[in-house]
Amino acid sequence: MKLSHIEHIGIAVSNLENAIKLYETAFGLECYKIEEVAEQKVRTAFFMIGQTKIELLESTDPEGPVGKFIEKRGEGVHHIAFAVEDINGSLSEAEKSGIKLLDSKPRKGADGLDIAFLHPKSTSGVLIELCKKGS
Repeated sequence: MKLSHIEHIGIAVSNLENAIKLYETAFGLECYKIEEVAEQKVRTAFFMIGQTKIELLESTDPEGPVGKFIEKRGEGVHHIAFAVEDINGSLSEAEKSGIKLLDSKPRKGADGLDIAFLHPKSTSGVLIELCKKGS
């Protein structure tokens, strides 16, 4: 699997508007996009820092993945996303190397990306997302 860079770091937040305000005022960043991904039951906000994005994630449903994460662990780092050139090939390689997949095939994510997640039980407790700019 060839990773090109850290695409983004996902941070689970309870209140998206408050978190946006924090990142804009305290860190001087500019939110360039807010988007809802209904399938994942989440609203997102994006900031650029160099080549890497910060993705704030607010659950739209307490039973969604981010809602459950916040209930169990509180706000904080939810996942790290790596950019790959071949997401299908990367998933195949990960599975062959013994990594459990949460997604066996890519799906549409926020910010125009095709995404797939690797199970944190196979990646030292870190939820890893593989990303490729959508076609």
